[in-house]
Amino acid sequence: MSVVAAVVIVIALLGVLALTVAAASVRILREYERAVVFRLGRLVGEKGPGLVLLIPAVDRMVRVDLRTVTLDIPPQSVITRDNVPAKVNAVCYFRVIDAARAVVEVERYLLATTQIAQTTMRSVLGKADLDMLLSEREQLNEAVQQIVDDHTDPWGIKVTTVEIKDVEIPTAMQRAMALGAEAERERRAKVIHAEGEFQASKRLRDAADIISENPASLQLRYLQTLTEIGGMNNSTVVFPLPLDIVRPFVEALGSVARDAPEPDADTRLDGGPQSELTEAAGAALRNGADRPVTAGSPAS
Repeated sequence: MSVVAAVVIVIALLGVLALTVAAASVRILREYERAVVFRLGRLVGEKGPGLVLLIPAVDRMVRVDLRTVTLDIPPQSVITRDNVPAKVNAVCYFRVIDAARAVVEVERYLLATTQIAQTTMRSVLGKADLDMLLSEREQLNEAVQQIVDDHTDPWGIKVTTVEIKDVEIPTAMQRAMALGAEAERERRAKVIHAEGEFQASKRLRDAADIISENPASLQLRYLQTLTEIGGMNNSTVVFPLPLDIVRPFVEALGSVARDAPEPDADTRLDGGPQSELTEAAGAALRNGADRPVTAGSPAS
């Protein structure tokens, strides 16, 4: 009886050992995972996805994820080419395309990619001006992505995208940029206003040329203006007086002033500076003198 019990115990132990060995030698990988297998320290190759069989105590497996990794690059302090300090943070997208090289060629490829991305971003942005950093981000993104991809390609890593997320500049520089932008907007407004005045003056000149061809059109314009003023419900009365009516009176007054006799010498005021000034002014008007005559000097 004791022999049978011993045999059962041995069989049970062998069964447990077999299950343990089977559990240690079987691995199941997902679709996006690969297994890099080392046998006695030497690289065997990639396996997976699905069921992977290993030799217990001989094979060692390293699991590698092939999905795209989103790497958040922390803010980096940079000084642009025009000596402006700034803090820039970005995001980098990469994935492993060769699991064997990602394990064999570099230790902790995630940390290595993070460091090379930070160093490259500081180097590239330090060669750019502040205006380029703010307005030409696509060009800088492509430059950083190309450099990082060239460095990580021997590691079996493909960098797909590098995007600059935010640029922080000092407050004083922000105020200076705001003043510059405001001045630029004012300049554009003045140019647009001047252009509008120029176009309006051209239209007014064309309208004046058309109205001058027929004097009656000017009278119609007068009446239209009166109609517009009358519709404002105010107490102002505007009466347009044509120049043709006023012109004869102006010409008559001018002819009377020309025909008036000049005062005689006996009627002039004597004594005092006022009489001298009056005499000098009269002499200047009669002789058409172009220069002023000072008091006390006789008129030539």
